[in-house]
Amino acid sequence: MKKTNRREALKQIATSAVAIGSVSALSASPHSIPEEENDKALKLKGNINHSVCQWCYGFLPVEELCQVVKKIGFGAIDLMGPKDWPTLQKYGLYSSMCYIDGNVSLTEGFNDKKFHDKLVKSYEEIIPLMVKAGYKDVICFSGNRNGMDDETGLKNCAEGLKRIMPLAEKNGITVHMELLNSKVDHKDYMCDKTPWGVELAKRTGSPNFKLLYDIYHMQIDEGDVIRTIRDNHEYIGHYHTGGVPGRHIIDESQELYYPAIMKAILETGYKGYVAQEFIPNEKDNAAKIAALKKAVKICDV
Repeated sequence: MKKTNRREALKQIATSAVAIGSVSALSASPHSIPEEENDKALKLKGNINHSVCQWCYGFLPVEELCQVVKKIGFGAIDLMGPKDWPTLQKYGLYSSMCYIDGNVSLTEGFNDKKFHDKLVKSYEEIIPLMVKAGYKDVICFSGNRNGMDDETGLKNCAEGLKRIMPLAEKNGITVHMELLNSKVDHKDYMCDKTPWGVELAKRTGSPNFKLLYDIYHMQIDEGDVIRTIRDNHEYIGHYHTGGVPGRHIIDESQELYYPAIMKAILETGYKGYVAQEFIPNEKDNAAKIAALKKAVKICDV
């Protein structure tokens, strides 16, 4: 399977809607979900709020992904922009992490002052839309280093974020900066270590700024996942999953034991969402959907 990261996948999804429009994992006979899988929703324990990142299932039109999520038995999808919110609402699903369509870049972020005006405008536009839709969380990124040192990046990010935090606080919106690995998937990305992100949260000084702790990414760049979560949970507002190595299904085929990680998250008192962000490497759509169901079950502690 060709190696794919989120930036590439989101770009492909945005520019290839026609290509996936004809896919029908729910109706096409060769790829339909087996009846026993399709008809039985998971009996979830209710301790974890489950979600899934839309880009990982870009082979499905958003409407069909909504149907899959409903059938599995959870209620949210991550990384959804305003254009797709009406479809979510049609199926009674929640946008657990909002995304600014076309105006947010992983590489051109808050660490570079030349992007501040554009970024501030984008967040000033989406926050009122989120309030109207009833959503609470939106993602942001540090951007790449491009030779910048950590201290300068911290100062620049805090300066830019402080321009949007009053609006976020006023409207009950939390802005989450994602921790991404710079070793494998996002070379040169600045917010690639938890201590750096925690320091940024302290300097930003707002309860409405948090870190999106991506378990996959942080296992690659720093490891010691459970201890890190326990020590820094007050600065973490959202979680993503993924198998290491390969970013595939989070089962016994990889090095992380997710039931223990989920229990550690619960022990911190966390009440937010945990979104599956692994790339299913099964051959057909039915098997890929079954992998999502399996992952949700693994994390339902």
